[in-house]
Amino acid sequence: MPLNKYAPQVATHRRTQNAILEATKQLITTTGIKKMSMIEIADSSEVSRATLYNHYRDKESVIRALCESELARLVEIAQAAPDATTALHNLSLQVSSDPALAAMRTQDPDQLTLVLTNHEDQLWKAFAIAMTHLLGEAKGALALRWLLGQALHPLSADQSRIQAEAISGIANL
Repeated sequence: MPLNKYAPQVATHRRTQNAILEATKQLITTTGIKKMSMIEIADSSEVSRATLYNHYRDKESVIRALCESELARLVEIAQAAPDATTALHNLSLQVSSDPALAAMRTQDPDQLTLVLTNHEDQLWKAFAIAMTHLLGEAKGALALRWLLGQALHPLSADQSRIQAEAISGIANL
């Protein structure tokens, strides 16, 4: 079986992308989306501007990639849960405690609202499909709306557990 001669390059590419996305999330937390620049993203992620632009054409594409990464992370968290209630509770905790979402609620509320209400976006459609596969059609749609609401109005851990149990206890319509 031949080894992939490009494996080291692929690993480096992934590490660079991860560094860029982590730095972007941290910048959203500290400075907000509107004030954040590509120069700050490059500096914070410790990559050259040329490297940043080799990966992403502009700030919007970096933010898009961050959203894709975060939604994929949420799907993994849900899939790793032993049951629907735990999945919903874990997702709720993640959304309610996310520092970037918390910062956006105060620094960039218009951006957050725009992202959360763009239901025709392919990212939201993919996340809705994942929730439907996990919970069924009726519960998946309800859970998606519930989680989106928490991006604007976070819940405590206790509230998350109670509401997750209520949603998973609803019979499929």
